Amino acid sequence: MILEVEDIHTSYGLSRVLFGISLHVDQGEVVALLGRNGVGKTTTLRSVMGLTKPQSGSVRWKGNEIIGMQPFQIAQAGIGFVSEERRIFSDLTVWENLDVAAKSSGAATTPWTIERVFEFFPALKRLKSRRGGYLSGGEQQMLTIARTLMGNPQLILLDEPSEGLAPVVVQQLVGQITKLKKEGMIILLSEQNTEFSLKLSDRVYILEKGEVRYEGKVEEFMKDEEVHRTYLTV
Repeated sequence: MILEVEDIHTSYGLSRVLFGISLHVDQGEVVALLGRNGVGKTTTLRSVMGLTKPQSGSVRWKGNEIIGMQPFQIAQAGIGFVSEERRIFSDLTVWENLDVAAKSSGAATTPWTIERVFEFFPALKRLKSRRGGYLSGGEQQMLTIARTLMGNPQLILLDEPSEGLAPVVVQQLVGQITKLKKEGMIILLSEQNTEFSLKLSDRVYILEKGEVRYEGKVEEFMKDEEVHRTYLTV
């Protein structure tokens, strides 16, 4: 297991959000965190990234404990985070957004460069001189993922990537993330859009009230109508 999360409890002030979350991600996997809004999916990703420190439990990356490390140190260790808020630099051009995020490739055999990112996201190449604030929601999402890739991560934490996007843009995003998966990128994905997640993922975890209530392979999950009704139906 390349990422192991064991029994983490995380709070915001006096408000406890996670109650003993445990999960793992293996090499080459895309793993989805599913559940209704407010069940702890985003907090789980933030806990892994060090943005919200768990009060207890363990997060191990390649066998090494990373709780207590700063987010920039976790990023340097090989984990990238794509925030739901996107947080691009609206006054910088697409090219400048990518350039400012460039990081040494380390041991990567095929490092992510601006040229490679433009090959992967042709739309961004056409928009390279446009300021981030003038991009559509789908274009901003592409830029956010591309900017994260410029850090040459081995694992990407994707937080609600389809949120607010038109269906046709969501389908394009599925294709791009599928290409990343084929290239061996490890992804831990937080999503409310179940259909989107199932097209990409190998395994799923379902969260409810800050706890894991279900774990299984996508094929098993798709056959379990009771789990769908209990934890995902609004």
